[in-house]
Amino acid sequence: MGTRPAKLWETSFGARDFGGFQDCFFRDRPMDTAQIAVVGAGVAGLSTAVCISKLVPRCSVTIVSDKFTPDTTSDVAAGMLIPHTYSDTPIHKQKQWFRETFNHLFAIANSAEAGDAGVHLVSGIKGSGGWTVTRRIEDLWELHPSFDVVVNCSGLGSRELAGDSKIFPVRGQVLQVQAPWVEHFIRDGSGLTYIYPGTSHVTLGGTRQKGDWNLFPDAENSREILSRCCALEPSLHGACNIREKVGLRPYRPGVRLQTELLVRDGQRLPVVHHYGHGSGGISVHWGTALEAARLVSECVHALRTPTPKSQL
Repeated sequence: MGTRPAKLWETSFGARDFGGFQDCFFRDRPMDTAQIAVVGAGVAGLSTAVCISKLVPRCSVTIVSDKFTPDTTSDVAAGMLIPHTYSDTPIHKQKQWFRETFNHLFAIANSAEAGDAGVHLVSGIKGSGGWTVTRRIEDLWELHPSFDVVVNCSGLGSRELAGDSKIFPVRGQVLQVQAPWVEHFIRDGSGLTYIYPGTSHVTLGGTRQKGDWNLFPDAENSREILSRCCALEPSLHGACNIREKVGLRPYRPGVRLQTELLVRDGQRLPVVHHYGHGSGGISVHWGTALEAARLVSECVHALRTPTPKSQL
């Protein structure tokens, strides 16, 4: 089952602050509309924004990222739904995430939204009232006090934003080619070599280079990928319009899905962390996004619950 990123309405505020959002709520009275910021616009960030808009009542969701499609790691991925394992995550939880994601994508694949060949991911974020802001975030505190809750879907950016040394890149290089006669995917036993037909091109892969931050295509990698894929499907010798793409998979022993309360100078900022999917982002994104949205709902409920005043 394949996917491709959605087209989003993008509003760019550059590097200015979020002062315009501050008038939308008052911290000295019960909140009406909760302001939620989702940092990151890959498959995890977009799906989380959609799930929050569906599950959390009276909220406004803003996606903040320095990169949007077609410049995210998710755009480089072939987008195949294949189970992955996370050593630090219980098996029953991984199965739940995969099952929820499969059911979600399967429903789209059988709907009018699927298009000619594939699944269109989160196409309804304009109808949910979301916003997008193009901006690089250096510190999650930059979003305070304009937002009540922050969701960290920054992937590898969490090394700095969350101080997480457990997350590291696994470089993936692929070729996107025109080969319309290829109708079925082919994948070797290790999964390192694969041929995945998509909606507009065929993806040939790939590489798994741990700790490699290089985002520039390597000519030798490209020759090896094409050679390995042609060995599986000789007709690819006739492929044309070959494009090289590189993405950095955000690997971690387990997906981080948890709430953290940041405190600075007496101010508090609830943060829901949702990152570390590695190469399994497409396969579990909807399941983990639902769980992240439930954590956000808990944060909003706590913020809307009046604090009891002490009796003297």
